Amino acid sequence: MIKIKVIGRKIEKELEYQEGMKVKDVLRAVGFNTESAIAKVNGKVALEDDPVKDNDYVEIIPVVSGG
Repeated sequence: MIKIKVIGRKIEKELEYQEGMKVKDVLRAVGFNTESAIAKVNGKVALEDDPVKDNDYVEIIPVVSGG
C-alpha cells in the first residue's frame, strides 16, 4: 500500500501498490496532474516519472496560481 496525504486538503488515503507505478500514477489517483501539484515521496521532492514502491509515503502539494 502507498499512503497518500494531500497537504491543505483533508485528504488522506491508501492506494494499492502496483508494479511499475510512478509518481504521476499516484497524482492521478487523487485527481491531480503533474501541472497542478508537486509530490514528495518519503520526504523528498519527486518528478512525475520517478518510481514509487510499496509502503512509500507520498505527500501531494497542490500548486496555487492566479493573479
